[in-house]
Amino acid sequence: MRVALLALLSEEPRNGYQMIEEISRRSGGIWRPSPGSVYPALQQLEDEGLVRGEESGGSRTYRLTEEGRRHADASAEPWAEVARSLPEDRHELRMLWGQLGEAFVHLTHVADDRQVAETKKLLKETRKTMFRILAEDGG
Repeated sequence: MRVALLALLSEEPRNGYQMIEEISRRSGGIWRPSPGSVYPALQQLEDEGLVRGEESGGSRTYRLTEEGRRHADASAEPWAEVARSLPEDRHELRMLWGQLGEAFVHLTHVADDRQVAETKKLLKETRKTMFRILAEDGG
């Protein structure tokens, strides 16, 4: 986490949310760190004098200190390493899940009652089918 945050901050100041989004984007959605891992890491970096946080517009923006610049590796790409650690078929599965999530969010905003009922039925069946697949003997 530290390497990723320092690398991102070597490019430009960012808030925690922007760093979470950028790590997710650069890893192809495979690594989406939680606020519970990012903000404590930022606090630790701040305690060590490597970053400085500044309140602005209701958000805390972080930037590297001079000491932080000496520690940051601007060429580091830990998100690429994480992305490579996932087999290709699992990566595709995650991408399909993300696309399904996008469709679900859109549906919750525009669907009528009939579409919601059909979707609920589909999701229940899909869940059952997934558990049936998991219960099958792999050999």
